[in-house]
Amino acid sequence: MSPEDELPRRVRVTAPRTTGRGSGATFPVARELAEQSEVGRVFVASLIRSQLRLALVVAGGFLVILVSIPVLLSLFPDIHGVTVLPVPVSWLLLGLGVYPLVFGCALLYVRSATRNEHRFQDLVDDE
Repeated sequence: MSPEDELPRRVRVTAPRTTGRGSGATFPVARELAEQSEVGRVFVASLIRSQLRLALVVAGGFLVILVSIPVLLSLFPDIHGVTVLPVPVSWLLLGLGVYPLVFGCALLYVRSATRNEHRFQDLVDDE
């Protein structure tokens, strides 16, 4: 075998190093919050707006469903004659049917508010 017939030498190709710092200056959100700069105020105001929006949406949905129960009962008057034991079903819907609705809205709000706060915390922790 002549030297010209030898196979070319293998070369390992790797990704560029990412451990070095980027060329642009970075300003972590946590530093902006700690210094109470204008950017930090914008981030906090954004969190407050998202939490307020969530509260208004959940409260609005709760009120729409709560008001729709008596409206539906008035649209279907035959339901007033149906009873469970000696209690009319319409009373049960108005008296006991509201509690699962309150619990569901509260659960939805807490889960969504926690998700908003975790996203904000991830933004703050991201450097």
